[in-house]
Amino acid sequence: MNFTHAITKDVISQMPREIFPGDIVVVDTEKGVEEALLYLSSSTEVGFDTETRPSFSKKTHYKMSLMQLSSDNTCFLIRLNKFKKMPVSLELFLKNEAIKKIGLSLRDDFHGLNSLTKISPGNFIDLQQYIVQFGIEEMSLQKIYAILFGKKISKRERLSNWEAKVLTESQQRYAALDAWSCLRIYQFLERSK
Repeated sequence: MNFTHAITKDVISQMPREIFPGDIVVVDTEKGVEEALLYLSSSTEVGFDTETRPSFSKKTHYKMSLMQLSSDNTCFLIRLNKFKKMPVSLELFLKNEAIKKIGLSLRDDFHGLNSLTKISPGNFIDLQQYIVQFGIEEMSLQKIYAILFGKKISKRERLSNWEAKVLTESQQRYAALDAWSCLRIYQFLERSK
């Protein structure tokens, strides 16, 4: 199957906006993490993304605030900033070779994870490397998604406060869409082979 190699922001701006179609579950307890991972462990592949509170100063750095893990119909938003240390069950899930974790620009995510725990993530697929075989030259999630599905992903919440006491509905939808869209891209391209 042939895909457009590149796309402009002007073209994307004319597209309808994508909306995450599933359930969103905010997780901020160890028990909640275990229940989320039990649910996801029946999947062979999940979408993966993280968010970190933005810093507007070179001297200030924040630890990873949120990890999003998505199946086809449910996205779990794990509020890492609510834990003193990463839950062991989450570490084991991230190392689990039996489940593919699909994300984009994973080097940044792994760097953030490394500041929380020393693990060797298992069976992660970085879409930026994966899409090359399909002739797609774009590297941003928004552009890859637009090429494949003709819809735009809003990035409005990207620089919001991911350590807020309560995540807004808009933040939740943005975070869920990012993880789910990684999974959707991978599944679509796998079927097109």
